[in-house]
Amino acid sequence: MMFKIAKYIIFDILKSKVLLAYTLLLAIICTSIFMADADVTKGLVSITTVMLIIVPLVSIVYATTYYFNAYEFTELLVSQPISRLHILMGKYIGISTSILLAFVLGVCVPIAVFAFSTTGLTMMATGALLTLSFISLAFWASTITRDKAKGIGLALMIWFYFAIIFDGLVLLFLFLFGDYPLEKAMIAIISLNPIDLARILILLQLDISALMGYTGALYQQFFGSGLGIAFSLILQLLWIVIPMILALKIFKKKDL
Repeated sequence: MMFKIAKYIIFDILKSKVLLAYTLLLAIICTSIFMADADVTKGLVSITTVMLIIVPLVSIVYATTYYFNAYEFTELLVSQPISRLHILMGKYIGISTSILLAFVLGVCVPIAVFAFSTTGLTMMATGALLTLSFISLAFWASTITRDKAKGIGLALMIWFYFAIIFDGLVLLFLFLFGDYPLEKAMIAIISLNPIDLARILILLQLDISALMGYTGALYQQFFGSGLGIAFSLILQLLWIVIPMILALKIFKKKDL
């Protein structure tokens, strides 16, 4: 039943003009960047900047909006003899597959055409994980409240925190405790932000650590190793799994 729900949602979302516009926007941006400059590395750097801002924002806002727009459908499913686990996971698989398809067509295809390499593959994988993690956060935010405006507001606050505020807090932390050995503490702090994890992985592949900023440059040695890459990928997977577990716990007890 879970996959039937997912299939229904996928076909429903594929008719969405918003998702089509998102796909075209990503495709136009990525293709234009590669065609404007023959230097593939510069193109990948530019796409990284776009990917770390636009992809998480659209993923979390679109997933939250669709969740609330399909609230009556959810209520109908809950009234049927279907487990809430299957209902929520069916919705997650359906929404994730649709948004991932947009990411593949908009970002992965241009990269595969113009810059197919280990770095390009890393960007594709990291972007996909980032998409899934922000969709999981969207589900967590959506299950907390029944009000659509509050849910979207919370989703925007989550994106704003991870995309902008977090780096400011890290810099403040470094400024206040700069006299102490902070390397291990900073690895733990960076683990608390999926966007920073993605940024570090991609920019290390591009071998331009200066663009990572002060926080990322501190750990180039760790995250550039095989252990560091595995550590980062596992944490990104946790950023997908943990919000969904929290969302599922709330959804199971929620009075719809």
